[in-house]
Amino acid sequence: MTNLRDLYKCQVCGHVVEIVHKGQPTLVCCDEKMNKLEEQTEDATIEKHVPVVEEIDGGIEVTVGSTEHPMTEKHYIQFIEVLTSDKVLRAELKPGDKPTASFNVNKNKVEKVREYCNLHNLWRV
Repeated sequence: MTNLRDLYKCQVCGHVVEIVHKGQPTLVCCDEKMNKLEEQTEDATIEKHVPVVEEIDGGIEVTVGSTEHPMTEKHYIQFIEVLTSDKVLRAELKPGDKPTASFNVNKNKVEKVREYCNLHNLWRV
């Protein structure tokens, strides 16, 4: 069964889908079963992926990695998400951007912060 806010990726075309309504046990794209992305939480390589959250005036700022993540054409952060009990706040990024986003949300209401890297998939703090 798919669950609200789960992310799935097609291994053929690379589409990433976020579940907004609980539903069927599997998703299919390009005639293949899509893979559920598991949230990783521990950096083990030089590239850093775990989001770092800092409280700022009016909300929070999220930076991907304790050392900023690369943002090249071949390797970059596609989005940063902040999840509360009733909202999904997303900043969409592209190569050349800083791997940082600010969100107008009270830090105490944040349940999860996660990011998606085009090469290394889903990470959370």
